[in-house]
Amino acid sequence: MKKIFIILLLMAGACGKSLPTLDGIDLKQWKDDKNGCNHYREGVVDLLTSQSDKLKVLDESQVAELLGKPDQTELYRRNQKFYTYFLEPSTKCIPSKDKFKKLVIRFNGMRVAKEVEIE
Repeated sequence: MKKIFIILLLMAGACGKSLPTLDGIDLKQWKDDKNGCNHYREGVVDLLTSQSDKLKVLDESQVAELLGKPDQTELYRRNQKFYTYFLEPSTKCIPSKDKFKKLVIRFNGMRVAKEVEIE
């Protein structure tokens, strides 16, 4: 009986922590604003900037669950990966901008977010 209790305790500890909330950001509208074409994301850039630390230490699946599928994914050396979410209308929008802000999240080889930048 003691072994079962220990196993259950370990399984409960292995469950990931709950996702953070991004105060003031409607995540449904965020997800619906693919490539920034609907202009919702550009209106919440300041809110996102002030809360970007909440995204660090989340893994890839947690970020995708929270923010939706990234607009662009880039594989890099040593198993690093970059997720990009366009904050202003990208070249995939009509009309688009030549330069646009974007949220870039770098994941290390262990699939954990290590850098969150708005470029």
